[in-house]
Amino acid sequence: MAGSAPLPSAAPDGRTLNLVLATSASVVGFWAWNSVATLGAFYTLNLQLNPATTGVLVAMPVFVGSLGRIVVGALTDKYGGRAMFTFVLLASILPILLVAVGGTMRSFALVLSAALLLGVAGTVFAVGIPFVSAWYEPSRRGFATGVFGAGMGGTALAAFLNPRLVAAIGYFPTHLLIAAILAGMAALVWFRMKEAPGWTRNSLPVLPKLLDAAKTPVTWKMCFLYAVVFGGFVSFATYLPTYLRDVYSFDPSGAGARTAGFALAAVLARPVGGVLADRFGPKPVVITALTGVAVLAWAVNLQPDGEVPAGLTFVAMAAALGLGTGGVFAWVGVLAPPGKVGSISGVVSAAGGLGGYFPPLVMGATYDAATHSYSIGLTLLVVTALAGLAFTIFVMPGRVKAKVAAA
Repeated sequence: MAGSAPLPSAAPDGRTLNLVLATSASVVGFWAWNSVATLGAFYTLNLQLNPATTGVLVAMPVFVGSLGRIVVGALTDKYGGRAMFTFVLLASILPILLVAVGGTMRSFALVLSAALLLGVAGTVFAVGIPFVSAWYEPSRRGFATGVFGAGMGGTALAAFLNPRLVAAIGYFPTHLLIAAILAGMAALVWFRMKEAPGWTRNSLPVLPKLLDAAKTPVTWKMCFLYAVVFGGFVSFATYLPTYLRDVYSFDPSGAGARTAGFALAAVLARPVGGVLADRFGPKPVVITALTGVAVLAWAVNLQPDGEVPAGLTFVAMAAALGLGTGGVFAWVGVLAPPGKVGSISGVVSAAGGLGGYFPPLVMGATYDAATHSYSIGLTLLVVTALAGLAFTIFVMPGRVKAKVAAA
């Protein structure tokens, strides 16, 4: 385990509290990270953007947050989760405030620049994986990373609350509230969180660690799979409000509520994927998930009519993606060599974020306004999921259970 000695057989004191704190910090970070995407309709109207430009705007935090995870994951091995969680949360406050100012001034340039800086909030994921993994023995790391991964439920909070908060208290006060929550969560982490008993600082320079992680074959295998499953989740979570507006004519609040339901389904499925990977091995979990993604992406492309058929299709898609994210990161915890979990997790989670960066751009660029269709983008998702499925079946190792892996 990266930066840790073998854990004692008894559960260490504070393990549950620190898992809860890490997951809560992730929820808040994801809320801030997704704040621009959930108000895409607001920016389209007030900044007079076309679909392609809106796609660029909502993808900006994803791009920077994804690349930032590479460095933040390695820094977590060096400075620990407590310090890095606090840093990421505090560093997200200024971008949120700049987004508030830019939107109020109706300045696309300022909102876009602030959205780039807001990517720092998305790096919270690379902090949590090595932090919670250090608290748990190998046979339960799928559970631990799955529970922590449920922190991506912050996207559901953002989708559900942000349009309603803007309608109720205004655009600028909504962002002030998010900034205050970031500050409060940072204080809670700093004063209550602690490192796992066996954790030790890895003081090697960051760049050599990243280069070493890049030379590890498992890194690139996991990067590809995570780019498909987590990238699919991120792209849907960021672009779904726009999609529902264009295809099903929902208003911002209605689209936000349904996007929140999508994100919640993925959040609930993620720890299930981790637990199932602990029990049966990651490979069958990922195979099941990718099969579901391919079939359901094709179903979404058919534009099912009626709220119940369409809603069930999107919820099933979210569950498949959530199951896959839990399975893939359980695999990372098993296959990553000792001493490299933080740096490998950072690279892999960056790949997942980048996997979510490009689809909104493709969706915006290929949208057919005459038929209200995103057929090209969804077909590409089907093809990508099938490629990931073939890769998992034929390239990845067979049944691998965490409880037989070395610590």
